[in-house]
Amino acid sequence: MLVPKRVKHRKVQRGHMRGEAKGGKTVTFGEFGLQALDSHWISNRQIEAARIAMTRYMKRGGKVWIKIFPQLSYTSKGVGVRMGNGKGAPEGWVAPVKRGKVMFEVGGVSEEVAREALRLAGHKLPVRTKIVQREEVGGQSNEK
Repeated sequence: MLVPKRVKHRKVQRGHMRGEAKGGKTVTFGEFGLQALDSHWISNRQIEAARIAMTRYMKRGGKVWIKIFPQLSYTSKGVGVRMGNGKGAPEGWVAPVKRGKVMFEVGGVSEEVAREALRLAGHKLPVRTKIVQREEVGGQSNEK
């Protein structure tokens, strides 16, 4: 599972999830991508479940790129613990995903296989998603 090696601060504040993603809104590595239509925190377990769903459907063909990383810890206090006495212990790791971010990309497989693999991955995530295709300009891919 995805976990940061080192972090500067063990416990972080939640912050806000306003607006759209600033970057990562286009398909850059593969031919198809899974784009978030809502903003949400996505846990490392959900990312792993989506990755497994995609790779199992694609079998040994193609390549999967994961473009999000769970870099923030989330905390929770134990069950039955009274109010106060500080912030809870870190429970897990989440990736903040804003609306419009391409989270996963797939390449090296046919369009039908890629769309079905991404559809299965989307069911594992807590956000509404849509499948996007790499845009071509003048018959060439938009790589620099």
